[in-house]
Amino acid sequence: MPTHNETRILRYSAQQMYDLVADVGSYPEFLPWCAAARIKSVTVDGDSTVMAADLVVSFKVFRERFSSKVVLHSENLFIDTEYLDGPFKYMKSNWKFEDVPGGCAVSFFVDFQFKNVILQKVIGLVFNEAMQRIVRAFETRANSLYP
Repeated sequence: MPTHNETRILRYSAQQMYDLVADVGSYPEFLPWCAAARIKSVTVDGDSTVMAADLVVSFKVFRERFSSKVVLHSENLFIDTEYLDGPFKYMKSNWKFEDVPGGCAVSFFVDFQFKNVILQKVIGLVFNEAMQRIVRAFETRANSLYP
């Protein structure tokens, strides 16, 4: 249903931005609507690191936990997230980081649909603004980590 695809050029290195996004456990410190994060496991699978994580998202009167598999491709500076369990019918997202002159290109893609029709309608009303706030939150976090 709702999808968001965005690429931004930021003044940081691709490695810095990759490290920031890969630090899922820190999301509640800066990410809007992220009330909690728990890393359940971390394993190495060839060239990738696979993380099982739970996030608790709180939005208005809704509070939902969801589990995902986060695959960190450190050599390619790519992060792929696969939905495992929770309030979604499906959810897929990925991040790609590429060094460019003066900084890096950060590409973010997300596609999801909630099981709860009411929640889906509420999110639909503010979806674009919400996705832009999330991307800006990562940029703001980079500003504080890498002055």
